Amino acid sequence: MRKGILSIAAAGLMVTGTLAACGDDSGGDSGSGTDTKSAKVGVILPDSASSARWETADRKYLEEAFKAAGVQYDIQNAQGDKTQFQTIAEQMITSGVTVLMIVNLDSGTGKAVLDKAKSQGVATIDYDRLTLGGSAQYYVSFDNVAVGKLQGEGLVKCLTDMNKQKPVVAELNGSQTDNNATLFKEGYDSVLKPKYTAGEYVQGPDQWVPDWDNAQAGTIFEQMLTERSGKIDGVLAANDGLGNAVISVLKKNNLNGKVPVTGQDATVQGLQNILAGDQCMTVYKAIKQEADAAADLAISLAKGERKDTTQTVKDPDGNRDVPSVLLTPKAITKDTVKDVVADGFVTKAELCTGNFATLCTQAGIS
Repeated sequence: MRKGILSIAAAGLMVTGTLAACGDDSGGDSGSGTDTKSAKVGVILPDSASSARWETADRKYLEEAFKAAGVQYDIQNAQGDKTQFQTIAEQMITSGVTVLMIVNLDSGTGKAVLDKAKSQGVATIDYDRLTLGGSAQYYVSFDNVAVGKLQGEGLVKCLTDMNKQKPVVAELNGSQTDNNATLFKEGYDSVLKPKYTAGEYVQGPDQWVPDWDNAQAGTIFEQMLTERSGKIDGVLAANDGLGNAVISVLKKNNLNGKVPVTGQDATVQGLQNILAGDQCMTVYKAIKQEADAAADLAISLAKGERKDTTQTVKDPDGNRDVPSVLLTPKAITKDTVKDVVADGFVTKAELCTGNFATLCTQAGIS
């Protein structure tokens, strides 16, 4: 992996926020140090439908970090089921995890799990999503307002490059129960609202997508397009999955490539859509660095140690400042898709398949 191309620095600022378990992985203690033998970290991932990242990236990088440290671990995926999320947490606590790291499905369920862990003396970490009103000892994520701002700026550039005059912009937000989706929206609205107010852009349909469900996103966007009689000139889609749902509808109406669409997560599908000219940008978040930062804190907590962070995030529901690690995202366009490959996040083999081989060559991917 080539280092340094996408150097992700922690952003030094305060951010104010708003049934079967699938893929169970357990790792044994491979280390020789006595301080690791009783340490065990439980991780609950949210699903595998809203974004490919949870199984293809987060699980892999967390496993690597725990194995390298010789710490026992148990990584499970709740597959979007709140009841199963709580069941997994209870099983992990009963099995003797000393640290529980969660990506909540919503703050209510997340809080219940965190509070139960705290009552049992289990240390806790919010991973990627802050649990409002929760009790996690740390929060590790990206600067999510900055993510949204990059999306807004990216859409503005794409509309400008296409010489769109007074474009009608539709916003397809993530799940309203996900605090990150609220922060993304705060970021891109900070860019788009001044355009609406100035009359440079026309504010079109604006809707949340329950549970980040891509199928629902397609239905919602199809309704948006029908209501506007096909007159939508740009789409702020909150992640690559939602963006692909939009693109599928645009293709049916022969509008793909004519209506710029944003995304997030730098998925293979999203990057391929960018190479094909159907998506104008995505946001790359170096998941390995997020996973490594979270694993480092989890391993320390599992050993009974406490590390200081230089950042905090305000939890307005809990009225507390949560010690945090926030990483910096990067906007990706057709010219910089090669950087995501160079960073090792996706491989040329998985990205440059079939008809995309020529497009990869044209984009300088080697």
